[in-house]
Amino acid sequence: MFIGEYKHTLDKKNRISIPAKFRKELGKNAVITRGLDNSLLLYPNKVWEEIALKLGQMPVGESGTRSFVRLMLSGASEVQIDKLGRILIPNYLKKYAILKRDTVINGLFNRMEIWEEKAWDNYKKTAEKNSNTVAEKLGELGIY
Repeated sequence: MFIGEYKHTLDKKNRISIPAKFRKELGKNAVITRGLDNSLLLYPNKVWEEIALKLGQMPVGESGTRSFVRLMLSGASEVQIDKLGRILIPNYLKKYAILKRDTVINGLFNRMEIWEEKAWDNYKKTAEKNSNTVAEKLGELGIY
């Protein structure tokens, strides 16, 4: 399970180190793609296969669904974890996420998100302000 928030540096060759505690579960190969809110998603291969199967089965008649599926699947790239625990982020994904030098990798149960550090800090502040409202809605659903 991936949990926690880790600050890492993107090097000049677009490589980023995966947190050591995530590497074993991630394996030697993974899939990275566009995420939401200008983040990137990093999936273990097994989890990505499940996600891709669900995306591939979504109806293509609705333009919003079609657009989302296109962005997720066409944006996906297989990555290998090198001996130092790094992955290479493709240029088009670096541009999408507006990644600079300082980044944050968040563990989100079965996947990771990669954010530009300032964008994550801004997003987190907004989310923290709304956490009580979200918790109440989850409580109404019996989830929290």
